[in-house]
Amino acid sequence: MTKEMIICRCEEVTYDQLYSTAAEHKCSARELKLRSRAGMGFCGGRTCRVVLDRIIENVIPEVKMSEIPLKYQPPIRPVTFGTVGDKR
Repeated sequence: MTKEMIICRCEEVTYDQLYSTAAEHKCSARELKLRSRAGMGFCGGRTCRVVLDRIIENVIPEVKMSEIPLKYQPPIRPVTFGTVGDKR
């Protein structure tokens, strides 16, 4: 991955921002999420959660997957693309 690669598209957080924050603070996935806002956008972490987990595993090698308690946040109410694009 390149440093400039955007991992969280919703909040426009790059790989370098996530990795440097995790390395500096030796933080948990939840703390990394709070410090960077990655995973807090419209999708609720569906696109970036796996990469966040992998960054934590690389920075803190002894961490177990069960210690990474991030969860997906579903939308309040699912809508179809037709509903979103409807211009009544």
